[in-house]
Amino acid sequence: MMPLAAYADRLSVRPGQTIRFQVANATGAAVSTSLARVICADANPAGPGVQVEAVASAVTEVMEPAPQSVAHGSYVQVDGVADWFSGGSFTMACRIFPTRLAARPQALLATLDGNAHGVALMLSATGRLRGFMGNGEQVEGPRVLQSVAERRWSLVWLRFDAKARTLQAGLKRIHSDASGDQAIHTDEHALSDAATPASSGALMMAACNDQQPVSHFNGKIEAPVFFDRALNQAEIAMLCNNEVVPDATAAWDFALDAGSSRVLDTGPQARHGKVINTPSRAMTGAHWDGSEMCFRHAPSQYGAIHFHQDDLDDCHWPTCYEWTVPDGTRSGVYALVLSAQGHEENVPFHVVPPKGTRSADIAVLASTFTYTVYANHARPEWNSDEKWQQDWRTQSEQWGAYAHNPGDHPEYGRSTYNWHSDLSGFSISSWHRPMLNMRIGYITYPYADIRGSGLRHFPADSHLIAWLEAKGLAYDVITDQELHDEGFDLIKDYRVVTTGTHPEYHTRETLDALQTYRDHGGRFCYLGGNGFYWKVALSTEQTGVIEIRRGEGGIRAWAAESGEYYNQFDGEYGGMWRRNGRPPQNLCGVGFTAQGNFAGSYYRKQTAAGEPRVAWMFEGVAGDIIGDHGLCAHGAAGFELDRADKRLGTPEHAVVVASSENHPPDAPWVLVPEEMLTHIVTWAGLPAKDLIRADMTFFETPGGGAVFSTGSITYCGSLLSNDANNDISRLTENVFRRFLDPTPFAMPEE
Repeated sequence: MMPLAAYADRLSVRPGQTIRFQVANATGAAVSTSLARVICADANPAGPGVQVEAVASAVTEVMEPAPQSVAHGSYVQVDGVADWFSGGSFTMACRIFPTRLAARPQALLATLDGNAHGVALMLSATGRLRGFMGNGEQVEGPRVLQSVAERRWSLVWLRFDAKARTLQAGLKRIHSDASGDQAIHTDEHALSDAATPASSGALMMAACNDQQPVSHFNGKIEAPVFFDRALNQAEIAMLCNNEVVPDATAAWDFALDAGSSRVLDTGPQARHGKVINTPSRAMTGAHWDGSEMCFRHAPSQYGAIHFHQDDLDDCHWPTCYEWTVPDGTRSGVYALVLSAQGHEENVPFHVVPPKGTRSADIAVLASTFTYTVYANHARPEWNSDEKWQQDWRTQSEQWGAYAHNPGDHPEYGRSTYNWHSDLSGFSISSWHRPMLNMRIGYITYPYADIRGSGLRHFPADSHLIAWLEAKGLAYDVITDQELHDEGFDLIKDYRVVTTGTHPEYHTRETLDALQTYRDHGGRFCYLGGNGFYWKVALSTEQTGVIEIRRGEGGIRAWAAESGEYYNQFDGEYGGMWRRNGRPPQNLCGVGFTAQGNFAGSYYRKQTAAGEPRVAWMFEGVAGDIIGDHGLCAHGAAGFELDRADKRLGTPEHAVVVASSENHPPDAPWVLVPEEMLTHIVTWAGLPAKDLIRADMTFFETPGGGAVFSTGSITYCGSLLSNDANNDISRLTENVFRRFLDPTPFAMPEE
């Protein structure tokens, strides 16, 4: 744990609203706090460096910060079932699909607590099924010699016969594999008188309780069921054959209401449960046959939940500070800055204008969905390359940058670019935890020199903020959360809406709002790369909890399992927007085409740049080569590149005014998978090398509007070179000032 760590209950707030800060302080010293308006979050000494402006207002202390812990792991909790385990016979069963039989016990169904009260069905450290029953003095139970298999479905059960005083554990593999194991494996234990259960705790699935949940299960559980009797041999055989055994006391159907935190009991007592830490739902079950890919169409085949020991949707720390934003507070990027005994922490957030108002003609759209999806991205180099790790620490120290790296702090959860401990991908992320890479001064990639900052996301977006400040261009900051909630109404009165460097993750609502704005005379600037690429879904119960299913195609850190491409939160097909019929080219004229290591190049003006429709943007820009400099990757065109493609929606009248070239060959550069049909044939029918480029693109829209897209994630890093006196800065200023001019753009004649 970091000595001082914090997060906020929201990433954006309006004047009159209150933002609350959750803080963990293990320094033993008092915490001092201040508020700052963030102008530049890049510590690179080759640029302006970190720039913040003190805010006169102060936060209110709600309680003194103290040490806190983080409770990882997802599970289901069913309360009010003590009467089921008061000494009478019972049987409980479920289907399981273990995904990591690690060297530790894992609970499946349990009321057993740390005081040895209750019952439990568990897997041992070797994957063998164990049954337990205890009354607070001793714990006894059977152990099945046959182990379960990883990534194979098995039916498991625990059966207590109160009259015979026996406890039986059993399993049967549901699908035979090459071993042909179709046998039922059981073990029965004769209980002593002292072992009668006496449990007042909850029934937990995928964990058990020892003051806090422990022994988390990694894998899928499906169709838990409870009977208030000891099932006979014939009834056990029915369960093994996937037949319904009548008169169940409780039967939880995980396929129902999969987008919520509720687990519904279809039995007569309606003992519904609650899922904790948002595990993956709408998962294929034991009897999924591939005939249907959408859980909504075949719920009986999608009755599983995939639990993980490292799921985390909220640290649940208490609120220590809060700030009610004063009326009249300027819209912008802000941060709570904390310090204690030499340790520092900062928590950035955004102040957006009061609803229905604006204070400037320019709206900067902050990509908080992208920030959250990438939250605590632990790069693989951190654990595999000691030199990379040391370079990061050295550069962070030399620059006075943010001192903490997510690779050192798995306790705060991972990003959806990381894998769970069972090597499945994280599909859920949340901002209700410290997000170490959304910090003032955070460095993503280390460099041996100071020509280029290894920045992405929040720190990189601050280059645009610092440039707007330097040029005296008034702006408001809005976020994609408001855009999702309020749609076109949020942005309809702005003359210009601009993105930052990496607006990658979007909902249908945010894309609809931007498209409507574009088609109603808006002026839209896309100043990044790899934008509008992945489709996300938002929890309707927990603001700030976001889901991504990495389905077919796309540059992916992991791939969703077959049949699991539909979002649990909204029931829609997930994955890439291109696969959902909305390629980025259809919105802004360009879309993701290629990626290399964090290296940049330049643009070369195209012949079309001299046409009267676009020549104005190059006034004062000398030469054909532009952007061969920058604070990010040494060039304006780098790392992730977008290109125009009329087959994917680039308008017929769009003009590519400049394209990048001569990308460093040692990157290396690869096309995104969706562009490759074979190892030599591309979707566009062109050689792969011809598709590795960023296209700076312009086109007019109905109602006098226009779109300007840069097609590169490192573009904004070139705005501040030479104190913002450079070709990229001049070109961008020309675009913004023309876009602010109310004179309508004219659609070209055919």
